[in-house]
Amino acid sequence: MFPILTVMVALPALGAGVLWALPAAARTRAREVALAVTAIELVLAVVLFLQFDTAAAGSIQFSETYAWIPQIGASWALGVNGIGLLMIVLAAILVPLVILAGWRQDDAPGRQTHYLALILLGQAFMVGIFAARDVFLFYVLFEAMLIPLYFLIGSFGGAQRRYAAVKFLLYSLAGGLVMLVGVVALYFAGPGGEQAFLTDNLTGLELSTTTERLIFLAFFFAFAIKAPMVPVHTWLPTVAENARPGTTALLVAVLDKIGTFGMITLGVALFPDAARWAAPAIIVFAVISVIYGALLAIGQVNMLRLVAFTSVSHFGIMVLGIFAFTQTSIEGAALYMFNHGLSTGALFLVVGFLIERHGTADVTAYGGLQRVVPVFAGTFLVIGLSALALPGLSPFVSEIMVLVGAFGVAKVAVIVSAVGVVLAALYVLLTYQRVFTGPVREERASTPELSLRERAVLWPLVGLMLVLGFLPGIALDTLREPAADLVSIVSIEEAGE
Repeated sequence: MFPILTVMVALPALGAGVLWALPAAARTRAREVALAVTAIELVLAVVLFLQFDTAAAGSIQFSETYAWIPQIGASWALGVNGIGLLMIVLAAILVPLVILAGWRQDDAPGRQTHYLALILLGQAFMVGIFAARDVFLFYVLFEAMLIPLYFLIGSFGGAQRRYAAVKFLLYSLAGGLVMLVGVVALYFAGPGGEQAFLTDNLTGLELSTTTERLIFLAFFFAFAIKAPMVPVHTWLPTVAENARPGTTALLVAVLDKIGTFGMITLGVALFPDAARWAAPAIIVFAVISVIYGALLAIGQVNMLRLVAFTSVSHFGIMVLGIFAFTQTSIEGAALYMFNHGLSTGALFLVVGFLIERHGTADVTAYGGLQRVVPVFAGTFLVIGLSALALPGLSPFVSEIMVLVGAFGVAKVAVIVSAVGVVLAALYVLLTYQRVFTGPVREERASTPELSLRERAVLWPLVGLMLVLGFLPGIALDTLREPAADLVSIVSIEEAGE
């Protein structure tokens, strides 16, 4: 069988190597090379999606397993179920759009080449993480992902970009080191052998209650930082404010989903008894994230920080859906991972286009732009409405599924979280009002309208949100069986107590 997943990991990594190897005279073509690589990657993702058997979406497909470090039982093992498939497709959609969004960035050829190579390397790690079926491989890629991200944040962005990069790195390393303790403990508690870290071999592993809970907490801590959840979220608004909008779009829309993806595929699937034990406390922190993120979003004047805090709120809803342990809530949370990527990725990019025009993300510096750039204003409004889960746009479907699915087991949590939905309307509409309505500022009267390139970046994302808003089954068909399997794992453990 053609090793499509390995190819999808290797292609952008090789593309990054090619960019770094380009002679100085050829670096003016770096954008075209990077875009071509990501276009091929997108074609492969479409092939992956079309060949995926939705009738067996809970099983691992396109499986590849090769011995890697047999002395410790580590394997190069890749494969996807429906959840991993959607995350890989999301990355394949967003990366070329981010490259296209930054087409006019005024960088020296060498600097631009370095930026694009780091993005391609990041894409290789994204695919690898979402396809990894070996816990040790997952951990290695989880940590290696920090390298391109650190340089993307610290080398390209605002005045405090180095501080933001170090803060991101320290938080992520703290989570990774704790997770490493869990990985080592899992090795000694597991079956051993040449495939000791395969998730298939670790599912259903019988552990003592204390051991299972401690290993689960080690993994969950790393995933909570990545997600990000209150109180380990503070790195995100700092990064959002100081990194390039394209970098932050990929970080929040795709890479932070590693947190919720890990909670589902490793946290709950491998340690269901411990997950159920910790669920009440996790749900409390999820609800706090929903309300706290929304309230802080309302108070922001910097649009990049505002979008970051909206994501803290939205991640809280995803975590609530996962740890409610119902079929509908888990399906909704997994779908929200994809839909939030479309919505928030578009939000960061459209704010980035505004900053490119006037050099500031401060909402108080704008006003009346809908009279000057009506297409820009309308596009911003639709994308903003997706963030408040307007019916007809895809985030609504996933958000309502989480709230409805979780209501039967966590009524108070759902009622309180619903307040976050109301607050979302405030931070979206107030921002639109301050930026686009009212009298036109004289210094903003010559603001350029969305260009054809910018429309080619934003409108496909809007189109996907509309399609999935009315036809969510396109994505839900790949999530139904994985969610059912997860509920079954948790229920079996509960019945066996």
